[in-house]
Amino acid sequence: MQLQLRRGWHLPESAATSEGVFIDRRSFLKGLAAGPILTAASPWMLTACDGSESSLTEILASDDPSADLYPVGRNERYIAERPVTPEGITGKYNNFMEFGSNKHIQKAAQMLPIRPWTIVIDGLVEAPLTVDIDDLLARMPLEERVCRHRCVEGWSMVIPWSGFPLASLVDMARPLSSAKYLKMQTFLDSEVAPGQRQFWYPWPYTEGLTMAEATNELAFMVTGAYGKPLAKQYGAPLRLAVPWKYGFKHIKSVQQITFTDRRPVTFWEESGSGEYGFWANVNPDVPHPRWSQATETDLATREEIPTQLFNGYAEFVAHLYDNLDSKDLFI
Repeated sequence: MQLQLRRGWHLPESAATSEGVFIDRRSFLKGLAAGPILTAASPWMLTACDGSESSLTEILASDDPSADLYPVGRNERYIAERPVTPEGITGKYNNFMEFGSNKHIQKAAQMLPIRPWTIVIDGLVEAPLTVDIDDLLARMPLEERVCRHRCVEGWSMVIPWSGFPLASLVDMARPLSSAKYLKMQTFLDSEVAPGQRQFWYPWPYTEGLTMAEATNELAFMVTGAYGKPLAKQYGAPLRLAVPWKYGFKHIKSVQQITFTDRRPVTFWEESGSGEYGFWANVNPDVPHPRWSQATETDLATREEIPTQLFNGYAEFVAHLYDNLDSKDLFI
């Protein structure tokens, strides 16, 4: 594939934050803390002091225990090639099956408690451990990456994720040489997540990567977006971003990471193996059984644009599949 010489991460700062001038939300919350308004108000009924609407997801991001860590420095190695999608779009158009099968789960997702939050790391490791999310953040090298995000449904975004390389977590876990795969699972609480009451789905949501994929430099654990802690509808407090794969591989709200010698059966693989497989690498030449993958709709511009092999990241990941030349890699 022909590489672009122009570096797509050189975006205007306004494009990366896309929020304009807004109130000091941390001070706003502290001022309200003495009164009953926060406990009485619905999460989506608060209004900023300047009169513009402001969701509680945005306000709570500034009151998150990790808020002082953001914004973090941008890693300028990775190419975006397109402007960042405004947060007003990405924050209101989310797949998060735990909270429903439609895209507008922003309000429902605010029920998810993200503190305390621990991640269990077990399986084929030298010593299993359980780590608190804030302790994990303190140990990891945080950075920002502007990444393309391609959904299997045919739409796409560009998002400034903050987080750390998954390879850093793998190093911390000290897996045994017998570990071939990394299995991730999200939380399981149907009282909080109404989607998990749909008994026909194989909860909890499960995803997996090969060890080669997990340690590839492009695999990223996301803890923030748009220069602040991750909003709940994106999969707070910890989600996966593997931008060369379709979006359903990007598991949200991770609570368990297991190193194993057996390939995990993933959520969508078990739900519909004829349409969604383990690999799910983006390929415009391999259609979904019910629609083409040749193009995608940019949600910011509504423009239909050509889809790129591996979502444009072939230079980083194509070598992982040199000996696995199969259509199944792209389903």
